[in-house]
Amino acid sequence: MSEQSSNASINSSINDLIAEEHELRNNPDKSDENRQRLRSVEAELDQCWDLLRQRRSKAEFGDDPDQAHVRPAAEVENYRN
Repeated sequence: MSEQSSNASINSSINDLIAEEHELRNNPDKSDENRQRLRSVEAELDQCWDLLRQRRSKAEFGDDPDQAHVRPAAEVENYRN
């Protein structure tokens, strides 16, 4: 898989997760299930942003971006772009 297609796939996932996050935040149903899903989406977003940053960094310094890996949510928690 090429760097561009992998990055595009990650960006697509980020966009999908952001859309879902907005839906969950704007949903008047504040059930435990929705709150759990929101926390899960937030963690997945943190992981996606971290993976994308790893890939870009590796490419910038001549390393193989495909060597980047998804890190545990606890490790990348509250990541900000």
